[in-house]
Amino acid sequence: MKIAIDAMGGDHAPKEIVLGAMKAIEDFKDLEILLVGNEEQIKQHLTAEQRISILHTDEVILGTDEPVRAVRRKKTASMVLAAQQVADGVADACISAGNTGALMAAGLFVVGRIDGIERPALTPTLPTIDGQGFLLLDVGANVDAKPEHLLQYALMGSIYAEKVRGIQNPRVGLLNIGTEEKKGNELAKNTFSLLKEANINFIGNVEARDLLDGAADVVVTDGFTGNMVLKTIEGTAMSVFKMLKGALTSSMKSKLAAAVLKPDLKELKGKMDYSEYGGAGLFGLKAPVIKAHGSSNANALYNAIKQTKNMVENNVSEKIKEAVKK
Repeated sequence: MKIAIDAMGGDHAPKEIVLGAMKAIEDFKDLEILLVGNEEQIKQHLTAEQRISILHTDEVILGTDEPVRAVRRKKTASMVLAAQQVADGVADACISAGNTGALMAAGLFVVGRIDGIERPALTPTLPTIDGQGFLLLDVGANVDAKPEHLLQYALMGSIYAEKVRGIQNPRVGLLNIGTEEKKGNELAKNTFSLLKEANINFIGNVEARDLLDGAADVVVTDGFTGNMVLKTIEGTAMSVFKMLKGALTSSMKSKLAAAVLKPDLKELKGKMDYSEYGGAGLFGLKAPVIKAHGSSNANALYNAIKQTKNMVENNVSEKIKEAVKK
């Protein structure tokens, strides 16, 4: 198996990308990694070259670039070349921590969409209190959606949850403003009817306040709503930890209490750490394309590689294709 990685994407590239790749190579003996980017900069951090190769390019898509224009004009950018390796059959999947919009455009225009999938979905796994986590899709690949699109999201999410995350008969919920069937706008009401008839374990509407309690294994919504929910969860988690840190360092007494609680606080932070769940998959493409968080460190990149490897091993793209046909 070979995974192509955009070595120049993200806030800590290429160092953390290279370190994460080396950790993955050490742990997964059946894996090859192709790092795409500036060879000189990559080699400054690369100490183990076994099963790691480099495809050199000087061109990079920046966070400020307009996504579609950048993908079309910067043909030799590290992100575009990584996606091209998948399209050409050189690699089985690709990962980037770079510009999200550009990666979605590269996925669509270079890797290509599965026949029958109308809209791919950007899908992270988010933390829950019990540590199980849940899939939320879509979180921004498409701001507008039709009920048929949300039905496809539910199918794709259910397949991924079962085949990659190992959840038997995953519970699928529809994000709504109430749990009653007749709640919500026209999109929610019409989607509810479709999901009820689908060959999935649909448990009905779920409310945003119940997401972190593990209300469902897969939660579907339109990209506009999903993106706001994602950013609210991320922002709230960061704010809570900042307030906690402030409270625990405000006096000598609280500092002593913090020293005692340190192992428990570390465990709590680990439960809420996005990097433990890998990246956000762009579901609905012909091969796995994974968006790692922009601030990914080596551990986050390692988990994104592990996630991508599982997707390839379980042939998720082909299973989605078969489900859509049915």
